[in-house]
Amino acid sequence: MSLNALLKEVRACTLCADQLPLGPRPVVRMTQSARLLIIGQAPGTKVHETGIPWNDPSGQRLRDWMQIDPDLFYDDRKIAIMPMGFCYPGRNPKGGDMPPRPECAPTWHDRLRAHLPHLSLTLLVGSYAQRRYLGQKQTMTQAVWDFQHHLKAGILPLPHPSWRTVAWQRKNPWFDTDVLPQLRERVQRILEI
Repeated sequence: MSLNALLKEVRACTLCADQLPLGPRPVVRMTQSARLLIIGQAPGTKVHETGIPWNDPSGQRLRDWMQIDPDLFYDDRKIAIMPMGFCYPGRNPKGGDMPPRPECAPTWHDRLRAHLPHLSLTLLVGSYAQRRYLGQKQTMTQAVWDFQHHLKAGILPLPHPSWRTVAWQRKNPWFDTDVLPQLRERVQRILEI
């Protein structure tokens, strides 16, 4: 199956429609030429409304971390974007959004990643992506701290860039001094900025 046919199938997915408060609207972007893959959590309400991934303050913070503008960020010839859950999962009564639906990654990720032969770097943004792809029981902080080890495999774990991360960054100044320069250097080199 071609990538375009597979993406069409993904965007028509209704696998967990009865569990989604706003209904299905899978958000994923990629072409086979992509060199960077961003695996995040799940769309929020603004992303659900627009169909544009990372189209919110978290996305702006992620772009700031990467030091790239929106035009490059949304150039799917260079950057593929695939969350752990493709649709908005709903609001958690305890605050924030619900976790990504568990059906998406096992159903779609391997099939989609098989169509990305030119990847040089995968950003695992947040603990859900890190748990699935690192296969470890590390905390998010431990995974990000161990970024040099993961870079050897072409993976860079990052915290989720929500407003809550601002306090985490203050407690972990090494993220700004050690991780972000590596992220920016790799992104510039891979995307030939």
